[in-house]
Amino acid sequence: MNLRDFSVVICVYTEDRWEDILAAVGSVRAQSLPAREILLVVDHNPALLERLGKEYGQPGRSGAVRVLANAGPRGLSAGRNTGIAAARGEIVAFLDDDAVAEEDWLRHFDKGYDDPRVMAVGGRTVPAWSSGRRPAWFPEEFDWVVGCTYRGLPPGTVRVRNVLGGNASFRRTAFDAAGGFATGIGRDGDKRPLGGEETELCIRLARALPRAVLLIDDRAVIHHKVPAVREGFRYFRTRCYAEGLSKALVSRSVGAGKGLESERRYTTRVLPAGVVRGVRDALLGRSGGAGRAGAVVTGVLAAAGGYAVGSVRSRGNGAAFSVPAVERRPPEAEDTGAPGPGARGEPS
Repeated sequence: MNLRDFSVVICVYTEDRWEDILAAVGSVRAQSLPAREILLVVDHNPALLERLGKEYGQPGRSGAVRVLANAGPRGLSAGRNTGIAAARGEIVAFLDDDAVAEEDWLRHFDKGYDDPRVMAVGGRTVPAWSSGRRPAWFPEEFDWVVGCTYRGLPPGTVRVRNVLGGNASFRRTAFDAAGGFATGIGRDGDKRPLGGEETELCIRLARALPRAVLLIDDRAVIHHKVPAVREGFRYFRTRCYAEGLSKALVSRSVGAGKGLESERRYTTRVLPAGVVRGVRDALLGRSGGAGRAGAVVTGVLAAAGGYAVGSVRSRGNGAAFSVPAVERRPPEAEDTGAPGPGARGEPS
């Protein structure tokens, strides 16, 4: 069995996460299967670009960190596309800038690609609560709200419609076939916490390559930091509403059949079971049971409201996003830490 070359892309945007960024990079450097390279893509923040360039000024070495300016519009999708274009590895993996990977993360990803049909492998993302433990009212079925693996996904190594972008890997050839992450979907600076860009990409990939297999291996584990502001009910409700908006955009692009395929099972089986557990725990006097049941209902209603609003907007305005082709950048065109054409100077 041949081990594959991995390029790990970490998109960053604010100096407020400086220690988190260093920890994320450190966790990739400590992998039992070493990455060929780590690409730090800075989203329109010249000060952070310069600081990271000084921190990781080690060009030309195998496994070195390369610092790049986002060459597209502000946002996570364009940042990922910048990393994909610059990647030299056979597999491109993505790690959030406020997460750390367990030491066998890349090794478990690698195993999935022994099957040549496999075009993407995702992993399991575990929340690292800033308070030290899960809020009693926060249902595990909604851990996707904080960017983590949620209750209801099957265990083990399983075939899925889409992987989750903060803990995922793709063959580089997947982007040649399907294009990059759609800009106009997902996070964009300080705007509403949208998502859905990885879902849209994965559905588009399956259409471009009908025999493609996408997997999640729950042994490929990362630990994702959950800041205090995201442990509150207000963020929970806002994120659920934003997810509804995002699903409307995805459905506009790929059709409601595929765009909501997994969500139907989730809303008809997983969430009702969550309500029942919450009510049962409340009746048994267990802490947080009523809150969890109420949060599930609130989350469903907020997401449904966002989807309705997003559907009306998309019908009126069309799909407000684009799918770029991702062309490989020659080594001499790559950024080595100095601001490039993508650094426009606005603070993130």
